Amino acid sequence: MVGEEGAFVLGWDEVLTEEELSVTLKVLCMSQEEFQEYKEQDGWEDNTDEEESSPLSNEALSRLKSPCKKLLCDSVLLTLESYSSDLKADQDLLNNKEAFEGLSRREQQALHVRYGQKRILHRLLELVQ
Repeated sequence: MVGEEGAFVLGWDEVLTEEELSVTLKVLCMSQEEFQEYKEQDGWEDNTDEEESSPLSNEALSRLKSPCKKLLCDSVLLTLESYSSDLKADQDLLNNKEAFEGLSRREQQALHVRYGQKRILHRLLELVQ
């Protein structure tokens, strides 16, 4: 269900790997009976309803069912815990010109990437809580 990396790609406005995330959430939120039926049918039939075929925009994410929201929320929190610093610490470092300039070019770029990732994760957290 999930690509080789085992991760989903999130953008600021929508999920970029929406099909993978959608299928994963549906499967993980199924009852044992629903999952058994899913396995027996080799997945879902092609007649998906309108909700299932719509893109996972931020608005759609905020309208997910509670079990899916909880799963996403827990996943985001686990991902945020894997960072060695929090969003505020990165923001403070970016705003501190002297400290930022003391970093190597590579460290500066890594900080920008890490800060962007955390902002997206915090945005997702807001949408699913």
